Amino acid sequence: MINNENKIAVIFGVRNDASIAFNVALQLKASGCNVFISYVDETKDDVLHLLKIHEFNTAFSKKVDVRNEQEIEDFLTPIYKQFGKIDYLLHAIAFGSQNVMCYTLPGSNQPAPAYIDIPFDELMDSFNISSYSLLRISRVAEPMLSENASILTLTFNASQKVFPGYAGMAINKAALENIMLYLADYFKVKNVRVNAISAGLVMTTSSGGINGVRKLRKAGKVIAPLGNITAEDVAQTALYYFSNLSTKVTGNIHFVDGGFNIMGVPAHEQ
Repeated sequence: MINNENKIAVIFGVRNDASIAFNVALQLKASGCNVFISYVDETKDDVLHLLKIHEFNTAFSKKVDVRNEQEIEDFLTPIYKQFGKIDYLLHAIAFGSQNVMCYTLPGSNQPAPAYIDIPFDELMDSFNISSYSLLRISRVAEPMLSENASILTLTFNASQKVFPGYAGMAINKAALENIMLYLADYFKVKNVRVNAISAGLVMTTSSGGINGVRKLRKAGKVIAPLGNITAEDVAQTALYYFSNLSTKVTGNIHFVDGGFNIMGVPAHEQ
């Protein structure tokens, strides 16, 4: 049993109970952490209701637009002043418009936006939210981090392989992984580790609205040696990075995808 008693954890990216970030929050709370969670305007009521049901501390919860450095500071600073240095930080944020991800809506007869036509401004906004925000959050959090703190982000294998319905978001995930590597090097003098989990496809609210996701889940059953994963599978791995078990692990991309990433042909093909 991992003992995180009195550790301070901050999570960016909870939208509802299907979120990987929320499942990580549950694991951290069960291990003894004091967990603090931000929210965005559109899901504020749902997130706060969810946190109250599960008895999280909501007094320090705050709306945070990760494009705004001041809002990040306004969220982290009261936690730091009241409870001390931050031990664990989860970046679980991603956003891409339909034009960036190049997908069709379920039931639509319209063709998917073309990859070659991805609008620059929309791509830059999605990069700002999905990738650069890891650098921005880390910069704000740096003076508030404990020695041996752990920063973790969530990525996806589309950074390395083609998933047509992910398109421009794959650019963001590739950038996110590179930012993670350079942060791992940057933070070496403070013994702060920075890692990423490359999660398999989880049926969150966001992914459920993309046409073709269910086909990918069906494919996962036969391609991945261990089949599809759940948000809890990712959260249990995250707990390893949010513990003393991983004190010498940094710059790592850890696949939690049932083995999907290793396969060239379906695992169950005869």
